[in-house]
Amino acid sequence: MSDPATATVVACSACGAKNRLKAPPVGSVPSCGRCGAALPWLVTATDASFPGEVDAPLTVLVDMWAPWCGPCRMVAPVVEALSREHAGRLKVVKLNVDENPVTANRYRVQSIPTLLVFKDGELVETLVGAMPKAVLAGKLMPHMGAAAAG
Repeated sequence: MSDPATATVVACSACGAKNRLKAPPVGSVPSCGRCGAALPWLVTATDASFPGEVDAPLTVLVDMWAPWCGPCRMVAPVVEALSREHAGRLKVVKLNVDENPVTANRYRVQSIPTLLVFKDGELVETLVGAMPKAVLAGKLMPHMGAAAAG
């Protein structure tokens, strides 16, 4: 997971530094190597990695999607924007349901996009269908609490 050849490069919104994003130590969130600000946390999961990805120290939004799904392609930039805007408070996990049917079946995903919200590793809400960014953000806020961002 932390292979330097496949690590994602993320620009820090606070200082602009480019950071090679890798899995942070357990119990922490990715942060900028230059200024220490929280970085957006967006990862791709598989059936094998899913349990570890949703067990995080912050709210986790799982995007259950497939490449052929038009509404999924509409939701993707929304969840990516939310991961940037709520860096340090939200982790976004993308799971392709065609490639990972075990997890999709476990959570009874019958329609996509389906967004699952996890808190402390437990499923707390299921959202089905594409929705505008403001609506999705409003549904996430109660799960992220009033903690200060980054």
